[in-house]
Amino acid sequence: MPKGACDTHVHVFGPAAQFPFSPARSYTPEDCTYDDLVALHDVLGIDRVVIVHGGAHGTDNAATLAALARAPARMRGVAVIPSGLPRATLEDMHRRGMRGCRMSTVVSGGASFDHLGRLAEETRDLGWHLVLHFHKAGELLDVETALVASGRPFVLDHLARITAAEGVDSKPFQAVLRLLDTDRCWVKLASLYRLSSDPYPHRDMLPLIHRVVEHRPDRILWGSNWPHPICPVPMPNDGDLVDLIPLWIPDADHRRLALVDNPAMLYGFDPVDG
Repeated sequence: MPKGACDTHVHVFGPAAQFPFSPARSYTPEDCTYDDLVALHDVLGIDRVVIVHGGAHGTDNAATLAALARAPARMRGVAVIPSGLPRATLEDMHRRGMRGCRMSTVVSGGASFDHLGRLAEETRDLGWHLVLHFHKAGELLDVETALVASGRPFVLDHLARITAAEGVDSKPFQAVLRLLDTDRCWVKLASLYRLSSDPYPHRDMLPLIHRVVEHRPDRILWGSNWPHPICPVPMPNDGDLVDLIPLWIPDADHRRLALVDNPAMLYGFDPVDG
């Protein structure tokens, strides 16, 4: 990994005895803590991380905020919040490292896409981005107009959940290309093992990956999705996922963008020299 490499998609869960899970959750993970995360990243050579608040904790962001407080220079966060929070609450979360808010149709107990327009306005002057977590790729078509109208930067989690079987000619993938051309769209390459019909190294995903990387290398992010919650496929090895990066992004300059420069820009990390 290059100096300043960032894993832009992980979760921390628990310890449940300290940070209880939401009663409205749709899954119950094992404790996967800050210490577990740092130990993994030290092995993998990853310097920076973005903790995306885990749906099992609902809209109580305490577990994520506690992790951010332990390494504020190294970590940023993406919150799960409803619209309508007090201004002071949003400002406090920003001060503690949150830089975006996530909406999902995958997990219960969080924020749905119904909050998109209001969250875009409420977090506008903080500079936060919106994160969209789709259950099915076709849902992107339903919110495309709203995303453009929001005027805010936004991240499409997990390549907008487009499967290898749907491919580059699908309507959702064509929407991704249109949205990338707005200069406010970012595509996250994470959890793609869920979208493949082939075993590791999931070569059927390469046409989709290579197309978005070639289209906008300045808007690509990489994430491990550790600890891989709600995993319907064999549990991936995080070292194997890192080994896929050169296959996904063959050009060294593009890899530096995805791993270092793009995350630094979006999440507000200090620039990295060299």
